[in-house]
Amino acid sequence: MPAKGKHRRPKSSPLTRNIAVAGTGGAVLVLPVLGATTAAAAPAGTPAKPAAASTTYVVAAGDSLAKIAREHSLSGGWKKLYADNRSTLGDSPKMIHPGLKLTLGENAPAQRADRSERPDTLTAEPAAAPAKKTYTDDLDGWIRESLDVLAQHGIPGTYEGIHRNIMRESSGNPQITNDWDSNAAAGTPSKGLLQVIDPTFAAYHVPGTSTDSFDPVANITAACNYAADRYGSIDNVNGPY
Repeated sequence: MPAKGKHRRPKSSPLTRNIAVAGTGGAVLVLPVLGATTAAAAPAGTPAKPAAASTTYVVAAGDSLAKIAREHSLSGGWKKLYADNRSTLGDSPKMIHPGLKLTLGENAPAQRADRSERPDTLTAEPAAAPAKKTYTDDLDGWIRESLDVLAQHGIPGTYEGIHRNIMRESSGNPQITNDWDSNAAAGTPSKGLLQVIDPTFAAYHVPGTSTDSFDPVANITAACNYAADRYGSIDNVNGPY
């Protein structure tokens, strides 16, 4: 008779619960019991490849859809890039222009990119054009604007030389006409700030200025151009010329 308390069956271990024991003439074989409870779990499926992230690109001067697609190795080339940005480009891929924002990548949404995109653009925004220089509508402003035009054309002259000759010729009146000297008698009166006759004005007119000889800037620049040809510079003129 077994000792008290030893008659209960020992609790099975999780490691031996599904093991069968078979006797074979004194030898013991330990065989695994095959079943659903011991089947190995099926391998997890291969995770889906994440979609490529999209990137914002700001069109620069000289860009084309083909060039952008080529430089960024875009799948599908320029046609895919156009399709992804159809609502931005409209009905023609030729509508691309500097400053336009395009979305690159497999997830490119077909919608217009707004101006608040993340700062991960591939090119900088085009710089704003410098403000056009302004001048006062008086003698000082006319001389300063004329000096800038003269500088663009390589015509010599200084503020002092121009101002000195204007005060002698017209006292600063851009509408004055000399109707008494020999030029007037010949039918070609001297006109404007620097008293230029029409043939001289036409011959020495500076491109980009008015064709009206009474226009202050046009009158000054034509006279300075003439003086540079005859005397080397308006600065060298100290009397009638």
